[in-house]
Amino acid sequence: MRPQERTMRVKIRSLVQQVAIACGAVTVCVLVFQNLAHSLRDAGETERGASPKFPVVHGWQERAPRSLNRDYELPVAVDTNLVGDTGTEDAPVAIQKYEQLDEEEEERQRGILNALVATATAKPATTLDDVFISVKTTKNFHKTRLDLILKTWFNLARQQTWFFTDTEDGEYYHKTGGHLANTNCSASHNRRALCCKMASEFDAFLQSNKRWWCHFDDDNYVNVPQLVSTLADYDPLQDWYLGKPSIRAPLEIINRDNVSQRISFWFATGGAGFCISRSLGLKMMPIAGGGKFISVGEKIRLPDDVTMGYIIEHMLRKKLTVVDEFHSHLEPMRFVNTDSLARQVSFSYSQYGSEMNVLPIDGLDTRLDPTRLLSLHCLLFPNFSYCAT
Repeated sequence: MRPQERTMRVKIRSLVQQVAIACGAVTVCVLVFQNLAHSLRDAGETERGASPKFPVVHGWQERAPRSLNRDYELPVAVDTNLVGDTGTEDAPVAIQKYEQLDEEEEERQRGILNALVATATAKPATTLDDVFISVKTTKNFHKTRLDLILKTWFNLARQQTWFFTDTEDGEYYHKTGGHLANTNCSASHNRRALCCKMASEFDAFLQSNKRWWCHFDDDNYVNVPQLVSTLADYDPLQDWYLGKPSIRAPLEIINRDNVSQRISFWFATGGAGFCISRSLGLKMMPIAGGGKFISVGEKIRLPDDVTMGYIIEHMLRKKLTVVDEFHSHLEPMRFVNTDSLARQVSFSYSQYGSEMNVLPIDGLDTRLDPTRLLSLHCLLFPNFSYCAT
């Protein structure tokens, strides 16, 4: 026999031996698993014959969480009448009752789970303590404007309202309960001075850890309860920019990064007030925090409220949500519906020569209340002492 044939026969013999060993191993495994299955089935039948059937609760752990009260605990026993011990019910009837109980219990537990999930995912309830209110002012208006605010709506939000001014003033620091912040910004009304104060307001809001920031001017009256009620309709964990524009179309400006292009965006006028959620404020922080707001205003060469809209609408691509209940001195106050004053958030006033742009409401003598905001306050909150006069 030639060496090549001998080698081939050795290889074939070795391959046949390996196949035989593999088949034997598979046979042994099949026999073992069959015996194990028969044992488990016999044990299960024995156990079912010795103990009653329990309803199955799908998707719930055997032991209720400790945070749930006894109403949420799982059942630990079943009425023995259901298993036919008295001999009065047939097996099919008992099985049908078990299945009905199983479905009812599963539905009850599903309802509990849905309630817990709804509670966990609901937007946080908003209270006055969740709001940081900032008011921009200047030394020249402390006497004429802050006194009016301190006499009216400030009393409804003393701990939540801060005034941002441009100089030290011990008298009004005391009157506001220490809520007068000197920004060290210029007292002028130019673009940089306005953006400087707005930057201080924004940074103070971030440090406050409040859920909402609402900015107003010192010629605004704020209906505090309605402000809180309005904010309660929005989730501070989402990005919200609430306010009212003073123009009828988006503002269009030159793109300073490419002067051959123009960009457009909406902005909420600061004269009516606006509110920003904390979620949005945190997204603004890398762009506007730490005084960077001033640099953005200088870049586009526009005042503070316009800069705010530029950052939010253009840079962050978040849209302004218009709230018509904000009012500024730029709109005729005589057109505000006096039957719905309690549903409005903010009001203002202005004077053009001898003509006053004020709410058309009765109340205190116009010599005592030329802005009509004292009279407004008395209409909304008549329990204040000076309202009786």
